[in-house]
Amino acid sequence: MKVFFDTSALVKRYIEEPGSIQVVETCLHADVLMVSIVCFPEIVSTLRRLVREGFLSPSDYQKVKKTVLADLEDVEVSNLTPEVIGLAIHCLENHPLRSMDAIHLGCALAMKPDFFISSDRAQAAAARKEGLQVKEI
Repeated sequence: MKVFFDTSALVKRYIEEPGSIQVVETCLHADVLMVSIVCFPEIVSTLRRLVREGFLSPSDYQKVKKTVLADLEDVEVSNLTPEVIGLAIHCLENHPLRSMDAIHLGCALAMKPDFFISSDRAQAAAARKEGLQVKEI
């Protein structure tokens, strides 16, 4: 099973919050994990915000970041190709999405996963309308 994770869902693999158990189980059962090239910088951005807000210690941040970067080696990463940019623009023109959400969706459409995993309702709705099988977490 090929599974594409949006950042909103994949971050739950590293930070315990509602849906974390579902994300870990999905990762364990997937044959291939897929993400956009922007996913890992977005996760690091989220982790840094959690440090600034006092929800994550600087030492825990370093440990989680190390895990996130190590996991990069085990996933298929979609780059920002002309095809992906075209698909993202199509999504922006047809759905109420933010630009990064459209990039994730464009990457997923180009990679053709079995499931698109997101915690963002608007993005999940757009993904369904674009023909992807969606699992909201």
